[in-house]
Amino acid sequence: MDKIDLPERPGWRDRAQELGFTFADMEGEPYWEESSAYRLSLNQIEDDIEDPATELHEMARAAVADAVTSEDWMTRMAIPTAHWDLVAQSWQDGEPELYGRMDLAYDGHGPAKLLEYNADTPTSLYESASFQWLWLEEQQQLGVLSPQTDQFNGIYEALVMRWAQIASEGTDVHFAADRNNPEDYATVETLAYAAREAGLGAHFTDLAGIGLTEDGQFADDQDRVIGTLFKLYPWEDMLRDDFARHLEAAGARYIEPPWKALVSNKAILPLLWQIYPGHPNLLPAFFEADIADALQGGSPPAHLARAFAAAEPALAAGHVSKPIFSREGAGVVIRENGRDTERAPDDSYDDHPRIVQALAPLPEMGGFYPVIGAWIIGQACAGMGIREDRSRITHNLSRFKPHFIEG
Repeated sequence: MDKIDLPERPGWRDRAQELGFTFADMEGEPYWEESSAYRLSLNQIEDDIEDPATELHEMARAAVADAVTSEDWMTRMAIPTAHWDLVAQSWQDGEPELYGRMDLAYDGHGPAKLLEYNADTPTSLYESASFQWLWLEEQQQLGVLSPQTDQFNGIYEALVMRWAQIASEGTDVHFAADRNNPEDYATVETLAYAAREAGLGAHFTDLAGIGLTEDGQFADDQDRVIGTLFKLYPWEDMLRDDFARHLEAAGARYIEPPWKALVSNKAILPLLWQIYPGHPNLLPAFFEADIADALQGGSPPAHLARAFAAAEPALAAGHVSKPIFSREGAGVVIRENGRDTERAPDDSYDDHPRIVQALAPLPEMGGFYPVIGAWIIGQACAGMGIREDRSRITHNLSRFKPHFIEG
């Protein structure tokens, strides 16, 4: 994997505006940035990203199967007790997942390491699935890239296929997001286009416009009852919302299903390490409270004691502390050689329990640190996007970079 300087497409910003990509620049800085692109080989894509990401999703499903039957894990993952049955039943009923994005550390040599899994409300979907593909096609037409180049990007086609698998033709789906957030709106619009292509009905509704009917059903701001709801609203917030007590009785189907509250929760990282210790695509991860207890002379269970001992060299060399609920790098602290070396400025999630994860060194390329976003559609990896930042902590303004396959 390397980073190649390339000429930008003439007039691409005007094209972005025409297509509704209104957040290509944010706060005076480029968000979409195409003066360079990442080049990968087909073997790197297939062997180091696509296949491992698909396996990691299968492992995450196995972790959910463990967690929903464990009061200890449901507690540690901060699922409100009142909604344990809702979460567990959605898993036991086999409610299917739609999509998610795994953030991976990868330097071109492998193995890629799972940093975290936003399996509930991932954004950067439009950039990954659509605008990035347009970039490839137009750069090929301009002669900047060879016609033989490709891109790991079957995201949109996989979404159409997945919608057809999980919803009957003609099903009306309400897509809810914050109307005033252009990135969120672009995400649900991409999903809605795919749903329409799969033969479904698609209606946008502002999250703030959803209310409750006299019969206890959810309805949009035009008083249409919501039967199937895709919500760009994290389960950790939704389960604590004033409307949470109506979630089960309302009779709606939720996408993502409630069991995704366990997968998008960073507490799944210690659970994955406990189930699959030493897996090449995982980083050692533990609850911060468990490590503190062990350091103070506590007596952890035998399996944790062994896991601590095996992971101690890696954690001592460098580790990351993260709240179990956070978005866009908020609350992340990098600690190396006994001192904090980087800290996210956003501390809005710091009141949540934290995990500790071994530090995966990111490659430095031209002063930036890239993170791979591997898109899981259904149960398989279908494409990727790349975000980069001058900081090793990726945040909401980190740049999106296109990629191509050559060789």
